[in-house]
Amino acid sequence: MNNQPSVFNWSGGKDSTLALHHILQDENFDVRYLLTTVNEAYNRVSMHGVRESLLTAQAESIGIPLYQIRLPESPEMKVYEDHMHKHLTQLKSAGITHSIFGDIFLEDLKAYREAKLSEMGLKAVFPLWKRDTTEILKEFIGLGYKTIVVCAKEGLEDFCGRVIDDSFIADLPPGIDPCGENGEFHTFVFDGPIFKRPVDFTIGEKVFRTYPSPVGGALAGYWYIDLI
Repeated sequence: MNNQPSVFNWSGGKDSTLALHHILQDENFDVRYLLTTVNEAYNRVSMHGVRESLLTAQAESIGIPLYQIRLPESPEMKVYEDHMHKHLTQLKSAGITHSIFGDIFLEDLKAYREAKLSEMGLKAVFPLWKRDTTEILKEFIGLGYKTIVVCAKEGLEDFCGRVIDDSFIADLPPGIDPCGENGEFHTFVFDGPIFKRPVDFTIGEKVFRTYPSPVGGALAGYWYIDLI
């Protein structure tokens, strides 16, 4: 395998960034696009809530073209899958063979991604798979990357808007994964080795929003900090 044309599934957060950091050093892959889903109603990164303008600035600083898949607000699974299938078909026809993710240990999600891509003749790649999340975060900080928490679950309000540093892990409540791999929080990376220049922003208001839980039952609540 050599220089396989690939898309990188880009959230703009720390796990995506570290996975991309490693894949860019792997001569087996040629990353052609940063693929991101964007909420069409608000022009923001799905779930993370980051403005499209900052996402664009990120990609420009990294130097890899951004490929947006625009989704309606809270799409049903079939709508999401139809959109993904349409765009991945187009990418495959343009020569893409691999799709790269920053997932770490969610087995069901990995199996889902692999199955859907396999149906289309594409292969999934997971550079951070099964690594210790504390070590991942320490490596991320040690490499000089800078990231801010832009979204945090209810109960973690104090972490929303916080720049992750060496004290971050120690301050997390018990049971919270250091990388937020269970969806506890999401981040926006604004500087580091793969960036040509820092992404400038100012911090706006902090808001609380609720969403239907994907597994049914009660609403799930999240705090968001707006980056402008």
